[in-house]
Amino acid sequence: MSPTWITDDNGNRCSVEYFGSREAAQEALNSLKNCRKCTNCSDCSRCSDCSGCSDCSGCSDCSRCSDCSGCSDCSRCSDCSDCSDCSDCSRCSNIAWLWDRKNLQAEPSKDGTAPGVPPIPKIKNIHQKVFEAVSQPKALNMSDWHSCNTTHCRGGWVVHLAGEPGYALERFHGTLLAAQLIYRESGHPINPCRFFDTNADALADMKRLAEGR
Repeated sequence: MSPTWITDDNGNRCSVEYFGSREAAQEALNSLKNCRKCTNCSDCSRCSDCSGCSDCSGCSDCSRCSDCSGCSDCSRCSDCSDCSDCSDCSRCSNIAWLWDRKNLQAEPSKDGTAPGVPPIPKIKNIHQKVFEAVSQPKALNMSDWHSCNTTHCRGGWVVHLAGEPGYALERFHGTLLAAQLIYRESGHPINPCRFFDTNADALADMKRLAEGR
């Protein structure tokens, strides 16, 4: 079925199906400020030819970004800041002024002495907590680790639910390994293939585990 589009005079458009209702799509469209030819974006300003962005500013040719600023030709970025010098980025997360940096190391230990591997956090009742989180409206998107603060894939939710220790582990290992380690540390090792399921398959598996089946 073809999407139902609501458009404005600047060529921006929001899909009724994407936002869940005509009212929500219109509200998202009204939230755009000086944007042109953007698709399904909300609360953005001065963006152009973006898609699925939120709370962005001065972006161009981006796709599914969140809280970005001054980005260009990025794809699936999240929580970027001061990225005016970035170009053709992909799947960035919490990156700021890292262009051409050398010898990046792990975060310092708590006593500030030397960098080391972050500890692996545990999530008590991980299956139940993850399923409760992904069951909320528009909370699960298996095509990206982190779409925004309230939408993640399965692995992204595991990292998010672990809080800052989870994000520290993610910054060191990457999302896939970080999520596996958190599952394992929480007493439930997981096949990494489960992080690449469809939305429906992932939801069914998480529901099965949460119910102890």
